[in-house]
Order: sequence, then structure tokens, then C-alpha cells
Amino acid sequence: MHTVEKTASLVMGMLSGALAVSLFKRVWKLTTGQDDAPDADDLGRGWTEVLVAAAIQGALFGLVKAAVHRAGAQTFRRRAVEGKG
Repeated sequence: MHTVEKTASLVMGMLSGALAVSLFKRVWKLTTGQDDAPDADDLGRGWTEVLVAAAIQGALFGLVKAAVHRAGAQTFRRRAVEGKG
């Protein structure tokens, strides 16, 4: 992997993380009406609520990360093909 690709991958990772956090906060607020999702160490919240929040958050992070990295990989491949042709 070239330096430019590594740098782009790092930036895409940070952007995908920020996007996933924002998306999760919106989804959580829309579905529960609560501003903040429960933390695992929040003893005032039940097991179900904590685990459901973690599952939704993990799924969204995985989805956003895969989508952003896939788009980046396709962009690099297109540019590599265009550069050779």
C-alpha cells in the first residue's frame, strides 16, 4: 500500500467513525427519545437496554466503516486504471 493510500485509509477511518457516532446518536434518539445511549457501566439502566444499544452501535459502526472503505477502495482502483490508460 502506498503512502497516499495509507493516509487516505486513516482519514477514511476517522471520518467513518465520526459519521457512525453521529448516525448512532440520531437513531438512538429517534427510537428511544433519549439523548444519550446507556454505557455498560451505567447501573441505572437494565441489561436489555445496554446490550441493545451496544448491538445497534456495533452494527452501525461496521456498516459505515465497510461502506466508506469500500468506496475508497473503488476510487483508488478507478484512479489507478485511469492513470494507466
